[in-house]
Amino acid sequence: MNSILDASRSGERLEQRTPARHLRLATEFIVVAICILAFLMSASGLCASLFANGAAGQSDFVTYWASAHLALQRANPYDEHATADLERSAGFPSDEQTLIMRNPPTALLLVLPLGFVGPRSALLLWTLASLISLVISVRMVWIMHGRPETPLTLLGYTFGPAMVCLLVGQMSIFVLLGLTLFLRFHRSRPFYAGVSLWLCLLKPHLLLPFGVALLTWAIVTRNYKIVTGLAVALGISFAIALALDPPVWFHYQQMMAIQRADRVPIPCLSVALRRTLSPETTWLQFLPVLSGILWALMYYRRHRGDWDWITHGSPLVLLSVMVAPYVWLVDHAIVVPALLHAVYLTRSRAVIGLLALASAAIQVGIFKGGTQMLHSTLYLWAAPAWCIWYVFATRLANDSKPILAMRGATP
Repeated sequence: MNSILDASRSGERLEQRTPARHLRLATEFIVVAICILAFLMSASGLCASLFANGAAGQSDFVTYWASAHLALQRANPYDEHATADLERSAGFPSDEQTLIMRNPPTALLLVLPLGFVGPRSALLLWTLASLISLVISVRMVWIMHGRPETPLTLLGYTFGPAMVCLLVGQMSIFVLLGLTLFLRFHRSRPFYAGVSLWLCLLKPHLLLPFGVALLTWAIVTRNYKIVTGLAVALGISFAIALALDPPVWFHYQQMMAIQRADRVPIPCLSVALRRTLSPETTWLQFLPVLSGILWALMYYRRHRGDWDWITHGSPLVLLSVMVAPYVWLVDHAIVVPALLHAVYLTRSRAVIGLLALASAAIQVGIFKGGTQMLHSTLYLWAAPAWCIWYVFATRLANDSKPILAMRGATP
């Protein structure tokens, strides 16, 4: 009799769970459909841009190609006039302002291979390398979380800012790769994890609070292999830059003084703060990042006893992007590991659906409005949105099994 009652109760529980399971599957299907449609839209735009006439001159990639050519000729890779001539030869519009590579001289090592081929071949090489870096990064995040059996990993491969980064030929995806390599190997291969951080310094302003917390952690835990690996990578890239152009740092500083990145209308919170309060007061632009650094130090102090770079590093990455002194929409690609961490942690498919819609909205906006939409203040919402979504999604998590699986999978 008891067995019959138990079977009856089990059947009732199964019936109660069935609608919830169906709803869960339906929501996952919608999320996957949104990701696929957004990806197809971005992929069509990317293919069209790759094979159009003068394609190499229509994206930011052209400035990397021009700097690489100048560096291989032992010329100033930041020379505006020489860069303009090369960019025009690749199809860059003659009525637009010349693009100059604003990355530090250590970044020349990354772009140098582009200088050995023509602009069209170099564009294909750059796009392929960026795409492979994105795939590797997302797959490593998936592995670090215990290889969860869910189609929602597709959100990482199709994240809106990452797709836009591919479309415009920017290098933020390589920063994403460096960050992911560090997360993957900081325990098992700390020296190589430090070497991978060199990629994060391609755009050092993007991860300042994260970087300060990382340096503090390395000193407190005496993990000097990571610092050594980073120092070796920086030394090699620095030596190569000096060998190609001995006064390269002077040329870089001269270019930055002329270009005045602080005067560019970049749609991010720090720039919006300065332009709202006092457009000519440059230091206002650095107040958010200074506040972020202080918060990062307090956050590390509070959690240093059980510090985990995926669990605790995720909010630091999101915060770093939100308070960066200047950050473009394409730079948001580096938050993929943090967002996927929350995706794997939360059980709410409705919340994940919101992330998919926000990601798709970015792609639709760029697809309809063109790359000039990257300058639009309409995207001021993006960085705060990722932070708010992460906090909300992680607080909805009702157990710690995904984190335990992740830690068990980390070598």
